[in-house]
Amino acid sequence: MTDNTKTHVILLSCGSFNPITKGHIHMFEKAREYLHKTGKFIVIGGIISPVHDSYGKPGLVPSRHRLTMCQLAVQSSDWIRVDPWECYQDTWQTTCSVLEHHRDLMKRVTGCILSNVNTPSTTPVIGQPQNETQTAIYQNHNTMNNKPTAIKLWEKMSESLGKICCVRPHIDRFTFVDENANLGPAMRYEEIELRILLLCGSDLLESFCIPGLWKDSDMEVIVGDFGIVVVPRDGVDTERIMNHSSVLRKNKDNITVVKDDVNHPMSIVSSTKSRLALQHGDGHVVDYLNQTVIDYILQSQLYINASG
Repeated sequence: MTDNTKTHVILLSCGSFNPITKGHIHMFEKAREYLHKTGKFIVIGGIISPVHDSYGKPGLVPSRHRLTMCQLAVQSSDWIRVDPWECYQDTWQTTCSVLEHHRDLMKRVTGCILSNVNTPSTTPVIGQPQNETQTAIYQNHNTMNNKPTAIKLWEKMSESLGKICCVRPHIDRFTFVDENANLGPAMRYEEIELRILLLCGSDLLESFCIPGLWKDSDMEVIVGDFGIVVVPRDGVDTERIMNHSSVLRKNKDNITVVKDDVNHPMSIVSSTKSRLALQHGDGHVVDYLNQTVIDYILQSQLYINASG
């Protein structure tokens, strides 16, 4: 398959990131490596979306700190970015809503038709008429000399997102995407197949099997319409988990489990373990967190008290 015929993927990870660990970054890297090895996908970007403060998890530090720590953790990455949209909403957002927001935004920014979308969005792009034919933002009919590539697409997306950013006052280092902004004419990329996939660990996969925790309709959209990439912890039987849920069983083809014969130390790193290490002055915290994140935690006096 040529690059243009492969499915172009943006990996989206939702979570507390309280704090973000080396394990979280490892999950992105392993997922990208595995998807590339299949020969069917090109991962062109990764998005980290920290949860809203009103999520109510014990010990959850304010989003301004979690966003900053995430930004510090990915500052050397050329393909993973931190998105503050979820944190800036009035209240907590479902994973389904976050996926739909990014789908609608990417569709508007790139002009791509996202191939995995089988149902209408319940979170339409702000300012867009819902019952009218929408014209893609990117219109350039000279496609013969401007064949889209993965690199071109990600560069154009990054450039365009930069054009439509506005700064929120209390976090001056973060940008917020304004869906109402006018991007102007640019290249059209709709011939590229683009998908947004939810990146998660096996713990989230297991949570789908807990009765009443997820709405069936949300699970259908997340797994059926978008799809998920699972990076399991060592020794977890993902096949057993999927067979335990009718929704997961029905949508098995839309679930990619990253398989690796090698056990990786990063796969057992968790935010809980990192917080405990910080609280007890455990020197192993350097194995769990990037040094820049540790420095910020110490400077801001986070996770000092044993809560959460």
